Amino acid sequence: MLYDVFNGDADGLCALHQLRLAEPADSELVTGPKREISLLERVRARAGDRITVLDIALSKNRRALDALLAAGAHIRYFDHHQPGDIPEHPNFEPHIDTDANVCTSLLVNQYLQGSQLKWAVAAAFGDNLADSARQAAAPLKLSPDQLAQLQSLGECLNYNGYGETLDDLFYDPAELYRQMRPYADPFAFIAESAAYRTLKSGYREDMARAMALDAMEVRAAGRVFMLPAEKWARRISGVFGNQLAVDAPTQAHAVLTAKPEGGYVVSVRAPLAAKSGADALCSQFDSGGGRKGAAGINHLPESELGRFIATFFAVFTRS
Repeated sequence: MLYDVFNGDADGLCALHQLRLAEPADSELVTGPKREISLLERVRARAGDRITVLDIALSKNRRALDALLAAGAHIRYFDHHQPGDIPEHPNFEPHIDTDANVCTSLLVNQYLQGSQLKWAVAAAFGDNLADSARQAAAPLKLSPDQLAQLQSLGECLNYNGYGETLDDLFYDPAELYRQMRPYADPFAFIAESAAYRTLKSGYREDMARAMALDAMEVRAAGRVFMLPAEKWARRISGVFGNQLAVDAPTQAHAVLTAKPEGGYVVSVRAPLAAKSGADALCSQFDSGGGRKGAAGINHLPESELGRFIATFFAVFTRS
């Protein structure tokens, strides 16, 4: 049995798409909204089964990983989040790099020796790594318009991944991958896909709503925004944080989205000029984690709001 386990954002989708363009195979897809990262718990593999894992933190899946290796599964793991201790096992093949300028799709691109580079460029744009995307794209000699199209594609694929549940999303990430699968060329997907048109329209509408909001707190080190407990806000929260970081690259940003049952989902973006501190901040809170440049907290209780804001400004005032 073959399993493909992947994050539901642009990086996870494009990483898998690159691999399966180069290594065609039918597999059982295991994915979900971007913040659903304990995905290996859903895999029921046996001895000899092969599992490819893309863009989910090893540290959040270590117990399930150890159990699957003990059961005799072979696991290939591509990721750029903080992994914790990386296991050594004859059936485990890690491709992990936490450099702030790297995403999982760029790691897969390196593994494939650039054979599906355009999809990796789109993913890097979606992960808010515009400089890395442009640098990676240099051999393609794309026009400014083509680069802009890949940037829009990456942002729209990433936008679809955010939400508390699948009901918040336009597409289940597994279904979105199936719609991408027939397209070796991302420019053909852009030109022909109804899914892309739907996501582009939704992205524009939701982003316009978010950009109309004022920050709840502003200091020299950064800005904090609060979004309401509505579907559009849950969808836009992460890419809104990315846009804020682009607009003010010397500042850190936090986007808190109210949850209907109370508390908040939190997206944090370190200053693009430094790309560090986001993981250190979020790891101080239960359900928090991520990478140096971008991290989040899946549930911040209302009682912790004051501590979070104080810690946010403390971390990024020092950095």
